[in-house]
Amino acid sequence: MPEVSRFYGIVIRMFFREYGPPHFHAEYGGQQAVVGIEDLAVLRVGFRRARWES
Repeated sequence: MPEVSRFYGIVIRMFFREYGPPHFHAEYGGQQAVVGIEDLAVLRVGFRRARWES
């Protein structure tokens, strides 16, 4: 899983042959979101809502 970018504590890793459609993982603070590359659809979310969001 190659790391593409790391900024402000967010790590972006890209997957294209491991499983499913090509996608990347955005990880921050032990949470993660999985986003499809072709249509940028969020495939899975593991982030907790921020306290200030309603």
